[in-house]
Amino acid sequence: MPDFFLLIPCYNNMEGLIRSLRSVRYPWQKFKVVVVDDGSRVPVSKERLLQEVSPHLQVEVVHQPKNSGITHALNTGLELIHSQTTEGLIARLDCGDLCSEDRFEKQVSFLKASPQVQLLGSWCYFKNFTTGENYKYRTPVEDREIQKKMYFKNVFIHPTVIWRFNSNHPVYYPYEYPHAEDYGIFYELLKQGQGAVIPEFMVTCEINEKGISISNRQEQYKSRIKVVRAYGKSSWLKLLGTIKLRLLMLIPQKILLPVKKALYS
Repeated sequence: MPDFFLLIPCYNNMEGLIRSLRSVRYPWQKFKVVVVDDGSRVPVSKERLLQEVSPHLQVEVVHQPKNSGITHALNTGLELIHSQTTEGLIARLDCGDLCSEDRFEKQVSFLKASPQVQLLGSWCYFKNFTTGENYKYRTPVEDREIQKKMYFKNVFIHPTVIWRFNSNHPVYYPYEYPHAEDYGIFYELLKQGQGAVIPEFMVTCEINEKGISISNRQEQYKSRIKVVRAYGKSSWLKLLGTIKLRLLMLIPQKILLPVKKALYS
């Protein structure tokens, strides 16, 4: 069984997929990549991945007949993983994002040494590779503070996470929170165990102005509010979290990035 599965959805971004996989440093025979091609105009080629990344890459490509959205693509990948083994680790990465050389070595070792931790992330950089604009993203690292902060923001940056899974009790991305499906599944995973964040910058996430999060920002905030209301246990913190998210909806996108840079850098 592989040490972990690396789940990557892809839509019309073969070059970004190749860049991301080239950044992974881990023995090829010890992990497996699951790529879900969500109806790309030019289908993802397994042969090209083997040629341009490594001939030893263990990769399975699932081709969707049409673009069905990221939630469906991610759940398709989870279903495949659950069908192949009963338990293990699932890591995430998005096309265009880059890993530090020691990311997976440290995350796998951390989870082996910390059986109480269900969901693990890391700090990250956000970077516009065209303009060079970037900022550092830091979060709480221990479960108690993470649980509190989740009322106000999604502490875990999606491409930084790795989590435990058990196919007898599978957890999937919820469809009822469009553009915030990661927020929903992270809350579900935190119901099964603790959360933790390694305080190191292990992933560089691409700032893409045409990306899903930016282009669907208002709907994403509405979904985040629904997630907090659905999963939060403290009425007071739910109220405060909802107020914060509603205020963020009022901030223009062109102002939001400088604000984030000031807050996190």
